[in-house]
Amino acid sequence: PRTPAVGRVLTLVEQTRRAGQPVEFTEEGAPPKSTGSSDLVAYRVVQEALTNALKYAHGSRTSVTVRHGEREITVEVSTDGTGSRAAAVGGSGRGLAGLRERVDVLGGDFSAGAVAGGGFVVRARIPAGGRS
Repeated sequence: PRTPAVGRVLTLVEQTRRAGQPVEFTEEGAPPKSTGSSDLVAYRVVQEALTNALKYAHGSRTSVTVRHGEREITVEVSTDGTGSRAAAVGGSGRGLAGLRERVDVLGGDFSAGAVAGGGFVVRARIPAGGRS
């Protein structure tokens, strides 16, 4: 059986910690049995955001929150901006732009940007059971 993408989020968090990034992970609610492509998109959002955190805010405290609702998954990844470089979100931004498109196709919401104090936050709301 395939590992749910959300289970693989824990692996991503562990890999990012081993690379020197302090990451807090919070998961709320239980993933529904079938989420269509929404859990994969949630995984990709976390993957891209953690990659950016390592690149642009290395050493900054980073938090990952995944919330499972009955009809949607919400993901938030943020850094506090205390790392080696201030966060310029995503270099070329192509990875994040691609994610925005994937979330839009599923009928969700996506935002990414700098926050006051020098960190950045990536948020996605992905309807569960969405079309692939």
